[in-house]
Amino acid sequence: MSLAVARRFLAIRHLLAPPRALPAEPESVMAVVDRFGSLQFDPLEVAGRNHDLVLQARIAGYRRELTDELLYGRRLLFEANNKALNLLPTRELPYYRITWDHGAAGRAGQVLAQQAPLADKVLATIEAQGPRCSGDFEREEAIAWYWGPTTAVRAVLEALAESGRLGLARRVGNRRYYDLVERLFPADLLEVRVPEREQRRHKLLSRYRAHGLLGTSGSGELWPGIGPAALRAELRTELLDRGELVPFTVEGLKGQRLLVADELPLLAQAERELTHEVDGTVAFRPGDAAPGCSFLAPLDPLLWDREALVPLYGFDYRWEVYTPAAKRRWGYYVLPILFGDRLVGRIEPRVDRAGKAVRILGLSWEAGFDPLAAPGFAPAFADALRAYLHFGNADCLTPPSGSVHRALFDAVSAEVPVRRVASS
Repeated sequence: MSLAVARRFLAIRHLLAPPRALPAEPESVMAVVDRFGSLQFDPLEVAGRNHDLVLQARIAGYRRELTDELLYGRRLLFEANNKALNLLPTRELPYYRITWDHGAAGRAGQVLAQQAPLADKVLATIEAQGPRCSGDFEREEAIAWYWGPTTAVRAVLEALAESGRLGLARRVGNRRYYDLVERLFPADLLEVRVPEREQRRHKLLSRYRAHGLLGTSGSGELWPGIGPAALRAELRTELLDRGELVPFTVEGLKGQRLLVADELPLLAQAERELTHEVDGTVAFRPGDAAPGCSFLAPLDPLLWDREALVPLYGFDYRWEVYTPAAKRRWGYYVLPILFGDRLVGRIEPRVDRAGKAVRILGLSWEAGFDPLAAPGFAPAFADALRAYLHFGNADCLTPPSGSVHRALFDAVSAEVPVRRVASS
């Protein structure tokens, strides 16, 4: 597979060619989750929560309430650990019970044994009174927990959730309210038991569903919860033998890359599109549409394999939110910019909810990319900015200070309300 075909295939299968092509309805959220298998959750809400950013790049007029209703209303989605904390389709819950089993047998189970009277009190209160958060209980002494000392009641609530006795009823901001799992999920679904090896194989397949073209190695961040490397190799072989994954080599990438077999028609589409490009005259039309622009979440599945971004796109990206400020190269919460099927730059937006505005703290372009000279980029960028303003419930945006980007924002100001800050 050539790099050009790989990039085009990834843009198509990631529902980014063109971006924001899905309508603003719950079924679109489910379509994205079904494609990727899971969406990574992160509570930081600087430019938007990670999973909301993933969805707003693919769904026109996306609002977070669409996903919240699926999580806490209809409960077609639920939260559980997969690669990290993820949103998963509820119908696949039996394939993720291994997380609960390991929690009960591991540190969560130890905490519950040590804090048995408190755990019994918490369960009895929730059973009698319904969903509760840690603030609804008296503060207990601090105990050791995963990230450091925390109140015993908070650790017990999380341990009960990690071991599958409680589930997340709702979030209010970042405050979590828990309820009994039997009140959250259908009894017949909770009764299903899938063999552990089959669960691990499903979890491994979920990583390939998310990215679309992962290899057989890569960063350790890709493989938590599946098992050691030897077991992953066995399970990968089983998926290949079952015809669920198909191996390819990709120009410039080390080792094999594995594609989900159901997506072979999307690969054929990518090949057809590039075949019809003659001397570049019909170039850069992923999805057979005018090239679109989107801002990608830091933990977007397309970015999961950081090591492959340089050979695929010539794009070096690290999420620097936990990097000390003095050591950051690009910024605190920076979103890669996709144009067509190429990563062309980075944007650092901040949503000012009180002022109903979006501030662009930083904007940069990859070497050789000129946003004003690239055919179709200015209107595509304007469309992405307009969509992001809607997502952030904002009325206008403030461009970066200085004159470097002035011409670009002049070009988009007819379509996007731009409010410039007067220079001192």
